Amino acid sequence: MADAVTITVKRNGPLRVEGGIRLIDADGAEWDLTGKPAVSLCRCGASEKRPFCDGSHNKIGWQCNASSGNLTGGENQATNVMQPVSGNLTGK
Repeated sequence: MADAVTITVKRNGPLRVEGGIRLIDADGAEWDLTGKPAVSLCRCGASEKRPFCDGSHNKIGWQCNASSGNLTGGENQATNVMQPVSGNLTGK
């Protein structure tokens, strides 16, 4: 059985993905993640190395107020408010 995958939502930062993962692009090509037990994936959209995080969220002051909750509906639904607070999302 493959390693379990753990995805950690970093506060005001990337998604940290650990475990036996395959990362496939929109054209079906696979990234070579040999020797990488974990990767950080961009959430802010400003990274010059997308889909990977390059720390641009710090430069632009990006913040995300995301919390876990009941994803099946009802009163305890997850709150996910993502918005840049300053900076240029194009990275230019």
